[in-house]
Amino acid sequence: MTEGHTSASCRCGKVELEIVGAPILHGICYCASCQEAGRRHQATPGADVALAEDGGTDYVLYRKDRVRCVRGGELLEERRLDPKSPTRRLYARCCNTAMFLDFTKGHWLSVYRGRLPGTVPPATMRVMTAARPRGVALPDDMVNHPGVSAKFMLKLLGAWAAMGFRRPAVEGVP
Repeated sequence: MTEGHTSASCRCGKVELEIVGAPILHGICYCASCQEAGRRHQATPGADVALAEDGGTDYVLYRKDRVRCVRGGELLEERRLDPKSPTRRLYARCCNTAMFLDFTKGHWLSVYRGRLPGTVPPATMRVMTAARPRGVALPDDMVNHPGVSAKFMLKLLGAWAAMGFRRPAVEGVP
């Protein structure tokens, strides 16, 4: 992946996101919400794998103003753990593929790593590791934060400042 364009598509190719620019960060989340959403998704017929065996969800975060759905937006289905939650996860109905997490009050999208090409740089941190499943030992190949790290928050704040503190809608996404 370069500073230019990349795309994220569902397994059958009917839904495609176009992404411009480098990611804000690449991390793996172990929060209870991501684990529950992953379990629910993977329990549906024909679903792809969104949750790793160790309970982590591998995401690549991008600014919302740098992502647009160029094909198949009408095939995206929103799922929330709670109807009132500001966190929604979008799935491609055509092939039951987890596409991204949208914290609607935020300025970024968390794209499931499996939707991106192999050229994405490796993850640099694990967050919310205190909530990982009991008995899971994490390697020390990157920083393992028990919660959300200051570096994580600073990267998000820096991206938001660069966007003029806007929270844009993602073009082509319902």
